[in-house]
Amino acid sequence: MFSALARLAPVALRRSFSTSAQNNAKVAVPGASGGIGQPLALLKNSPLVSGLTLYDIAHTPGVAADLSHIETRAHCLKVVVIPAGIPRKPGMTRDDLFNTNACIVATLSVACAQHCPEAIIISNPVNSTIPITTEVFKKHEIYNPNKIFGVTTLDIVRANTFIAELKGLDPAQVNVPVFGGHAGKTIIPLISQCTAQVDIPQDQLTAITGQIQEAGTEVVKAKAGAALATLSMAYTGARFVFSLVDAMNGKEGVVECSFVKSPEADCAYFSTPLLLGKKGIEKNLGIGKISPFGEKMIAEAIPELKASIKKGEEFVKNMK
Repeated sequence: MFSALARLAPVALRRSFSTSAQNNAKVAVPGASGGIGQPLALLKNSPLVSGLTLYDIAHTPGVAADLSHIETRAHCLKVVVIPAGIPRKPGMTRDDLFNTNACIVATLSVACAQHCPEAIIISNPVNSTIPITTEVFKKHEIYNPNKIFGVTTLDIVRANTFIAELKGLDPAQVNVPVFGGHAGKTIIPLISQCTAQVDIPQDQLTAITGQIQEAGTEVVKAKAGAALATLSMAYTGARFVFSLVDAMNGKEGVVECSFVKSPEADCAYFSTPLLLGKKGIEKNLGIGKISPFGEKMIAEAIPELKASIKKGEEFVKNMK
């Protein structure tokens, strides 16, 4: 798989590079034939997207033909979304998938560095793979920390959904910032900072925090190992792309949480709310005021985040 990606990725990205109007975004989706990539390719339906390039090692022409029947205008590559990788099986952790998915992300990162170095990169999974993209870009001497994002939006959407259900609220009025990373206890929903003020007893708070952290495992089990969370991940990936493109087009006040290079915690990367702008991150809004429960979650997450980050950095250091 690694060698096939290495051969095809640069070609796919070269072909997708063209000029477009300033306020039009051309988006590339590596891994477009997968369970997340196919629904994510419905980005074609957005008026913000002037062009969509699909890439995978198999079945890509079929996905492209399918999409070509949708009546939209989408035919400079500004955004690359990487949902590529293999899914988890029951009993597997994200760490079990590291070597395969690390190879995929590293290969695609090299292709981006060589053929669209100015593009903004959005990737999932994140705890180890965002450090991989960073280190690849550093090797190519084009690293810009404001342009590499790890998508943690799925955890926010899940938190919003579960809190709204628990409290009988409209989910559209609920926004729970989720800090940390995107795996197990590194997922830190700060419900105390929810836009809709909610009063949740500690026992319920502990339970719903665990529900948010283990929601991905719940989906894998419910699908009997056939797939991971694909539709919800594609939805949240698209949501992040739309927010980013809006900000790139000049919309003010666009805020999303994302796993990025950050000085906000005792580890090199950490997800916090970010003010997005024309060139990526405009300002890291930081952690803000947190409860003792939130402080405890952050303290427990840091060792795991540090280990994952180091693993990603070491992978690139040892690449041939």
